[in-house]
This record gives sequence, C-alpha cells and structure tokens, in this order.
Amino acid sequence: MAFLDFLEKEHTIAQHGFNRWLVPPAALAIHLCIGMAYGFSVFWLPLSKAIGVSNPVACPSDMGFFAQLFSTGCDWQISTLGWMYTLFFVVLGSAAAIFGGWLEHAGPRKAGVVAAICWAGGLVISALGVYTHQIVLLWLGSGVIGGIGLGLGYISPVSTLIKWFPDHRGMATGMAIMGFGGGAMIGAPLANNLMKYFATPTSVGVWETFLVMAAIYFVFMLGGALSYRVPPSGWKPAGWQSAEKKKSSALITSKHVHVSKVWGIPQFWLVWAVLCLNVTAGIGVIGMASPLLQEVFAGKLIGVAATFNELTAEQKTQIAAIAAGFTGLLSLLNIAGRFIWASLSDVIGRKMTYFTFFMLGFILYVSVPTFGHNGNIALFVGAFLIILSMYGGAFATVPAYLADLFGTQMVGAIHGRLLTAWATAGVLGPVLVNYLREYQLAHGVPRAQVYDVTMYIMAGLLVLGMICNAMIRPVEDKHFMSEDELALEKKLAHERDMPRKATGEIDTEIGAGSHPVMLVLAWSAVGIPLAWGVWVTLQKAMILFG
Repeated sequence: MAFLDFLEKEHTIAQHGFNRWLVPPAALAIHLCIGMAYGFSVFWLPLSKAIGVSNPVACPSDMGFFAQLFSTGCDWQISTLGWMYTLFFVVLGSAAAIFGGWLEHAGPRKAGVVAAICWAGGLVISALGVYTHQIVLLWLGSGVIGGIGLGLGYISPVSTLIKWFPDHRGMATGMAIMGFGGGAMIGAPLANNLMKYFATPTSVGVWETFLVMAAIYFVFMLGGALSYRVPPSGWKPAGWQSAEKKKSSALITSKHVHVSKVWGIPQFWLVWAVLCLNVTAGIGVIGMASPLLQEVFAGKLIGVAATFNELTAEQKTQIAAIAAGFTGLLSLLNIAGRFIWASLSDVIGRKMTYFTFFMLGFILYVSVPTFGHNGNIALFVGAFLIILSMYGGAFATVPAYLADLFGTQMVGAIHGRLLTAWATAGVLGPVLVNYLREYQLAHGVPRAQVYDVTMYIMAGLLVLGMICNAMIRPVEDKHFMSEDELALEKKLAHERDMPRKATGEIDTEIGAGSHPVMLVLAWSAVGIPLAWGVWVTLQKAMILFG
C-alpha cells in the first residue's frame, strides 16, 4: 500500500547529517517496553483474586482442569497464570527464529512497527480476557501474540546497531539489550501504581491497567521504530580501520554467512549451547530469588535465631520485604552487566568474555552453599549479584559474537535463530530449580539446604558451557556467501551504496551529524523513565541494607 511506503527499508537509509547515536535510544524505546515481560509476575496475585477481589474464590474440588480454564465463577491459580511467563520466552525464541530472515529484508522500522502492534495488541486482548475472565485470551493475547512482538522487537535493532557501530559491536548491542533487562524496573512499579488507581470494590484494576500500558507502550515503541535508520552499504565510521585489517582475532571475519546455512554449521550449535547453558544456570535463580534468600537465611535476615517454618507471620512479612530488595538488586546487576560485560568484550574478545562467565560462575555457584551454611549474607548476596550480571552480559555479548563468526550481513536473522536457546533455557532453568526444590522438601531436606544440590548442578552446566566455548573455531570458507550471493542478498535487503557529494567524493558526514538538541531529546525520552526505574529499585534495595 502506497501510504505505508515510509515503512519500507529503502526509505530508512540514513542521509547526510544523520547521527548514529540516535539509533541506540530508538532501540531502547522498544526494549524498555517489551522488557516488561520480566515483570509480569506483578499481575499474578491480583489476577488470582479477580473474581473475589479481596480473597480468591476457589473452584469446586470436583471441577476438571479444562472446566476451570473456561469458568467465569472461580479464580485462577497462580500456577496456571504462570504459564504465560513460559509462553513469553518460548514464543519469543520461536518468532525470532521464524521471522529473522524476513526482518533482514524488511528492515528494522517495519519489524519494530509490527512488534508494537503485537505487544500492545496482545495487552488489549489480555484486558478483554481479564474482563470476561477467560484465561485462554490472556495466553493468546500476551503469551502468543505478545510473544511474537517480543521476538521481533528484541532482534529488530541487532543487525542495525552492529552495522552502525563496527568499532564497538559489544557496547552497541549492550546498550539496547540493557533495555530489555530494565523494562520490568519501569513497568512493574508503573503497573502497581495503575492497579492501585483503578482498584474498586468490584475490580482489582488489572484490565484497566493493561489498556493504559498498551497505549503507553504502543506510542513509545512506534516512536522507536520510526526513528530507526540503517547505514548505506559499505559505511564505516570516519577514521576507523576494520578489525580484520588490524591483525585482530582470527574469529572475526570480514565475510558473511547466509542465515539458511547456519543450522548446518558446528560453530552455530556451539554458540547455541554456550548461551543455553549460561542462561539455564541464571534464569532459574531469577525466578526463585525471593524464596531462595528467605529459606536459606530465614530469621538471620532480621537478627532472629529461627528457621523459616519457625517464623511468625509478621516476621515472614519482614523478611519478604528484604527479599524484595534482593530481587531489585539482582535486576540492577542484570541490567548493568548487559552494558559492562558487552563493552568489555570489545576489549578482551567475545570468547574470553564467555570463558570469564563460565570460570567465575563455576567458582561462585560452588561457593554459594558454603556462604549459606556459614550465615554470610554479604558474600551470598554478592555472589548472586555477580552471577546475574553475567547472565545479562551473556545476552548482550552474543550478538557481537555471532557477527564476529558469521559476518554482519544477516546477523539479525542468525541471532533470531540462536534465541531458540533462550526459549529452551526458559523451560529448563525454572523446571530444574523448582522441581529439585520440591523433591528435596518432600524427602525431608531442611529448607536452608534445598538449593545446595541445585547450585552444584548449575556449576556443572557452566563446565559444559566452558567446554563448548573452547571448541569454537573460525568458520570454514565453504560456509560463506560468494560475491554473487552477497550481491543478491544486498539487493533483496534493499541496500544502497554510500552517497557521493557533488564533487564525486563519498559523503563522510553520515553517522556524525544531527543537531545536539535531537540527541538530548532522544536520550532523555528513554533515559528519564530508566532513571526513574533505577531509583524505585534502589529504594526497595535499601531495605536489604537496613
């Protein structure tokens, strides 16, 4: 349709005067919105009493599972609601893998717009599901349709950022993917405030909150998508010499692999395993961070010599508040790690960065049970803060790792296929932690020790990850596109050569222009909400030190 031509990739190619530093805030605008997927647990408790409002209305004991799903007379269980969390990451990985190739040809602007429609539209459908009390609509809306928006929104800036920042690949993707980790810091307190505002004697305020957040997210994501620009083919920062010309690591290639071939390349599966094992070890901890701290230290958190089961209801409320501060700190380190570790990878290399993740992670995981048994809260908390920083760092570093190995031409699509590792880990990690915990509790293991075996298993997973990382070698020449194949791919991707001035010289002003006011406005639009989220999280975290 002609009126939608502005979405076509050829209309997003940067012109004279565009500044490449306008691209990261565009990516952040999208990632800060879809990152609310991490914070959806804020809705579980209110939704579990959507009918009863003050107290949950239990379903009859003889009502079957499917009857409960479609019942409008009794409340949902939190375990049933929690399936949306699994759907988020399974659909995210699947959508990124399926639509990654389309994204490379359609461009980040069109993909970002589709992501905004899916993510916001999914929230609207979920609002209808809450209003009519049909959980299937929540699963379909936010879980499936919203999950597609997650996948497209997550990978939409990757290829573009790597091409705009060949001199700082890790830092650039770290800035954007940092937003995904920070989305819950903004979205969760915002959702809490909105639910309090909309709550009435007959409503918990969730469906109204979904509608308001859908509108806010749609505006922000649309603004980010429309702000995307891609560099002309062959663009390089002024004065920058590519890594392969500086006798850099042999892992960094100047050639390009087509996305259709990566399934058959050993290096892809090794990186897949590296990401999956690292994420499996971290994602389970995220999901159980609050009960983990409470059950291991129990009364020690408030200076009382008592196990978790010996605490009074008031004392359990006190340690739950402290655990919430612990969870907030983990969120901050998850975000900070995405930027810090990815930026560090530009200096020490991607392979060495992952070696650091695995070696340091192994030491910390095997030490955690000892810290817990000795009652050393500071070392226990510090270990998990570092672990979560590396969990986030793994996500932010892997796009640059892929660009080093497989080239930049289709790195967004290849990254999309790699995210199936995240989908796999999103199932394995929580299942491993949760079921091991339940098994040990059922066999009489004290609550303070139920996580010991889990920590040792996590350490073992990291050893496997280290072995996979050690096996990664440069990709063989036979897997790269020929000159003709590359030219065809660039044509399909609607790429355009660098523009020339009237004198015939190449225009070197692309990427470094733009008015400073534009940069300030763009970064303020994402920086102010992020700063607010950090401030709110720090306030909660201070309870941990109180």
